[in-house]
Amino acid sequence: MIPFLDLKAINQRFEKEFQNSFQQFLDSGYYILGSQVKLFEANFARYCGTTHCIGVGNGLDALRLILEGYKILGKLKENDEVLVASNTYIATILAIKQAGLKPVLVEADLATYNFDLASLQKSISKKTKAIMPVHLYGQLSPMEEILKISKENNLLVIEDAAQAHGAKAKDGKRSGNIGDAAGFSFYPTKNLGAMGDGGAVTTNDDALAEVIKKLRNYGTSIKYVSDLIGFNSRLDELQAAFLNVKLPTVDSDNEKRRVIAKKYISEIKNKKITLPLYDGSENHIFHLFVVRVQNRNAFIEHLDRNGIGHLIHYPIPPHKQQALSEYSHLKFPITEQIHNEVVSIPMSPVLSEGDVKKVISVLNSY
Repeated sequence: MIPFLDLKAINQRFEKEFQNSFQQFLDSGYYILGSQVKLFEANFARYCGTTHCIGVGNGLDALRLILEGYKILGKLKENDEVLVASNTYIATILAIKQAGLKPVLVEADLATYNFDLASLQKSISKKTKAIMPVHLYGQLSPMEEILKISKENNLLVIEDAAQAHGAKAKDGKRSGNIGDAAGFSFYPTKNLGAMGDGGAVTTNDDALAEVIKKLRNYGTSIKYVSDLIGFNSRLDELQAAFLNVKLPTVDSDNEKRRVIAKKYISEIKNKKITLPLYDGSENHIFHLFVVRVQNRNAFIEHLDRNGIGHLIHYPIPPHKQQALSEYSHLKFPITEQIHNEVVSIPMSPVLSEGDVKKVISVLNSY
């Protein structure tokens, strides 16, 4: 059996360093917003190329705190519209709703699974104040075009970079340093994953960074002095320590994923299977390798029979979720097709050559 993702094998590579980090954490006697969080914030800001990184509780909070911060700074207000992908994971949309803003769902592009740019342009109204591109599955959204649209319409651009740690645009800028601000998740399955929940905001906006630092910690500027109605959303000190161990390997791990992806794309030859569109550049880190098939149940049965792990990202589109019933009347045919056809197959930096060959062979025999 080839598991969809072997987290144990991924993390075993760092076992000694993790144990050392844990001992240092215990010995420090300082367990909230300590030296490891500060170190990670400096390291990750440097990695992304931004002035600021603020560690927070998770990826959803990262996005929400950006929006809350912009409200405090007067760049957003209640019920302003935020354009967001109709085929994203629900957390992106929840962040907008929880911040008292209005998500406007935008149809997807079938080839890239990112925004359909014509639909994005048509979705802009007088109430639109921000665009939230999602670098879905690890591939950068068409940021050059999105930035052009945002400039023409005076809109904020907030990247949902939860799946795209290290992805690079043509100009060399990494995800997290392309829009006005970005939210990251360090959920254990991410390319840079913690041993629990974790997230971060990256930005070059000094005022926004200052506000988010307060918001994440009860709105305080100094202990017991509350300037804002804040939250409790802090990157855990221990998780920061583990992330500091793993951060130096992100680029090499991403490159291993790209090598596997190129092998999949060149050697899977089956007309029943649609492979991802990929230009061979560093704009994709293959957090997920997602194929499409018309008869998904039959395909999944074939994978199960042959011992190939799989997941569906995601089975139900946001506008069909009970939690978002106010969108249930809307039609997004491309998004619905995507959600009905996608299957994620094994992709990780610890897959062996034999594993990759077997996956290719099984998909070719479908």
